[in-house]
Amino acid sequence: MHGLDLLDELLVPASVGQLQGSVGRLSCIRRPAHVGVRLGQVDVGDRIVGVVSVIDGDTIEIHGQRIRLFGIDAPESSQLCVRTTGERWRCGQQASFALADRIGRATVSCQPRDLDRYGRVVAICFKGNEDLNRWMVANGWAVAYKQYSLDYAADEVGARRSRINIWSGEFEMPRDWRLQHRRR
Repeated sequence: MHGLDLLDELLVPASVGQLQGSVGRLSCIRRPAHVGVRLGQVDVGDRIVGVVSVIDGDTIEIHGQRIRLFGIDAPESSQLCVRTTGERWRCGQQASFALADRIGRATVSCQPRDLDRYGRVVAICFKGNEDLNRWMVANGWAVAYKQYSLDYAADEVGARRSRINIWSGEFEMPRDWRLQHRRR
């Protein structure tokens, strides 16, 4: 809980729109007693806490709230990579599985940093004290999204040098792959 006493926190609806659009389901964020800086429907300083559904290697969902992992970019679910043997493999799918396996059924806490252009919360997420964003990059399942942050650049260098997972062969940067495979 990062040193906060549970008595100092309140559970509040993530947004009025979510309340109106939810039937029998209340989406909540864990809100410290202090007020954060407002970003659309989410306060920076609020944590989103709960059991996760993994959407893909860089997107999760907690209580119906989509969360994009800050500072990283994972291969898309249908993206293929090529092993040194020439074999093509579903690296995007495997990145999703790796994240899901790492989290298991543990409670995850996400610290919002921003909202993306699709209205998703962009956050650094933790399983206990472990930064899951960093884990994905350090273990070669995602790249540092240097266009937005250099926080994980050193982790990417380490994974690349170790030639693990996506770095074990050839792959197209996820951003470039999305640009080429965008639906017209």
